[in-house]
Amino acid sequence: MNKPDPQVVLNLIDAFRWSKTMFTATSLGIFDLLAGNGPTTAVDMAKKLDTNEDATQRLLDGCVALELLQKTEDLYSNTPAADVYLLRDSPDTLTGYILYSNAALYPMWGKLEDAVREGTHRWTQVFGPERELFANYFKTDESTRTFLQGMHGLGQLGSPVVARTHDLSRFASMVDLGGATGHLAVALRRRYPEMRCAVFDLPKVIAVAREFIAREGVEVGLIEGDFFRDELPATDLFAVGRIFHDWGDEKVLYLLRRMHEKLPPGGGVLIVEKILNEDKSGPLSTLMQSLNMLVVTEGRERTVSEFTALLAEAGFPHVEAKRTGAPIDAILATKA
Repeated sequence: MNKPDPQVVLNLIDAFRWSKTMFTATSLGIFDLLAGNGPTTAVDMAKKLDTNEDATQRLLDGCVALELLQKTEDLYSNTPAADVYLLRDSPDTLTGYILYSNAALYPMWGKLEDAVREGTHRWTQVFGPERELFANYFKTDESTRTFLQGMHGLGQLGSPVVARTHDLSRFASMVDLGGATGHLAVALRRRYPEMRCAVFDLPKVIAVAREFIAREGVEVGLIEGDFFRDELPATDLFAVGRIFHDWGDEKVLYLLRRMHEKLPPGGGVLIVEKILNEDKSGPLSTLMQSLNMLVVTEGRERTVSEFTALLAEAGFPHVEAKRTGAPIDAILATKA
């Protein structure tokens, strides 16, 4: 009897090695050095980084095999994808999320077995009881900027698509709760120039958002506050992007009810999250993100029916869910 192809298993054995190779090259600043200095040999790169020559060449060659670098004779240079997504000063950079993945997600995923046994996140186990998850992201100006840069890079891939997914022209105003760098608010403002858009987030986040939005040349309001504790502003439409998957149903319901109280009849909530298939058979990236939420937070990814049940309980009977084709999906719910 013919044996099944082992490649699927072999690829998964290698997969974490591929990720860690990119994480390490990004953390060391290899892509930025190549962008700034041009094609460079492994020997020169090792001198710039103060690293071992042989080990540096192995890392560079690994990046070539992963199609992140190009090699001509003994000179290494960035691929076009590296120049767009792996340079820290690129407007489309994903380095913030890569650095966050390397420093936080990678060690916590090493405790996945414990997370599955206990059904709880691994933050305390890995980093200690004194380091609360979200407070740690905003502990210093550097950690705040790194985390928000990561969220911005992901947002840039999805927010322009989300802005086109539903017809939101009936809403005169929108407030993005936990809107981070304002990528969704900017996308909506560009799509609907008459819509008044604002970001509501913690003071440290708003300070960074102000810089990102200024570069976009689009008028977006900035409101400091904690959506769990402070009074929410009046608006026709609330947006919540990658927020609900951080929390269990009880906290999601609490936030939905707070929004419901502020919205007028016919007001809406735009939920920007990955959507699981009803039988939870996929998509693969959403299932992996749900495991990520197990390891890192109190939350998980949800199906349309799970969102619909929560929304109905909070007073939003009309729900329209759409897959966007981007790395994130969109659900529009309206108040009766």
